Amino acid sequence: MQTIQDGYRSFSLLISINWDRMFYVFAIAASLFLGAYLGTLMIEAMTHPVGY
Repeated sequence: MQTIQDGYRSFSLLISINWDRMFYVFAIAASLFLGAYLGTLMIEAMTHPVGY
């Protein structure tokens, strides 16, 4: 039980120290997905214009 408790403390310490690095990774990944989505919408709008 002591080993599990120590492991949990170590893991929570690593998370509390490195949470900003994980946030940066998630923010970069989200911006790449958003850029790809917007690029797809723009290409779709240019190749199939509405009203013609």
